Amino acid sequence: MNRETVVAEALKLLDEVGLDAVSTRKLAKRLGVEQPSLYWYFRTKKDLLAAMAQAAMAPHANAPLPTPEDDWREWFLDNTRSFRRTLLMRRDGARLHAGSTPTADLDRIRHKMSFLVDSGVPERDAQVAMLTASRFTVGSVLEEQADSSPGDAPDLPADSPLIDPESAFEAGLSLIVDGLTPHITA
Repeated sequence: MNRETVVAEALKLLDEVGLDAVSTRKLAKRLGVEQPSLYWYFRTKKDLLAAMAQAAMAPHANAPLPTPEDDWREWFLDNTRSFRRTLLMRRDGARLHAGSTPTADLDRIRHKMSFLVDSGVPERDAQVAMLTASRFTVGSVLEEQADSSPGDAPDLPADSPLIDPESAFEAGLSLIVDGLTPHITA
């Protein structure tokens, strides 16, 4: 057993039972070890959850970084969509990610910020846009994953509009990009 195995099994457990039911007791049983042996790898459940959040974000964290030839708008849209797809890959992916600190991803974040600034986005606007897109995405996925719980859907009036989560996400993402566009200096 090693740290990566513990995290991989914890993510499988998350997908099976959901975030509220993930426990070190269940994880230890799944791994065939005593619960205290998990503390060799993670001092607290919070440390385990942080490692799970980082591992769950690997598909997005390994996506290609922007190049100087890329159009900032297309890259921004693709980057945010990649983030959304990654959150949706895991049961309760948005809840797992919410509040996590991307300490292992700081160089990639700096690269993305530099790309936006080099593309003519004022630095403060680039920071706010990235933060806004991130929080919008987490919130959208959080709502989408909460709505997907079987049997929990409220009875809506017949004239209530049905909103497809992906269409709503795309519309909101377009508003973020459209709001940023007038600030471009290049």
